Amino acid sequence: MRVKRIVTNIDTQHVPAAKGFYQDLLELDLLMNHEWIQTYGLLGEESVQISFASQGGSGTPTPDLSIEVDDVDAMYNRMMSAGYTIEYGPTDEPWGVRRFYVRDPFGKLINILAHV
Repeated sequence: MRVKRIVTNIDTQHVPAAKGFYQDLLELDLLMNHEWIQTYGLLGEESVQISFASQGGSGTPTPDLSIEVDDVDAMYNRMMSAGYTIEYGPTDEPWGVRRFYVRDPFGKLINILAHV
């Protein structure tokens, strides 16, 4: 027996608000929609990771989610154009990632990153 998938569940009474951030900006696919729960991800991609942290690195708070993208600066520009406030970065970290922090529509701190 082995774990096949780990899913993060974010509690909200405004489930449709996820579309603009997670589907429109981050370009995730809507994998499941039962109206009371919507799951976003990448079709055909499975990745199992779970992290436990005492801080977010470089003296930052621990983010609720980390999302790896292929172009941090392009995603930063998309977030800024969409009116989101960037809380940290973008910056190149000493452990080899470029990243920034932004809050999603539910107030969750999201670490957007790419390995450099």
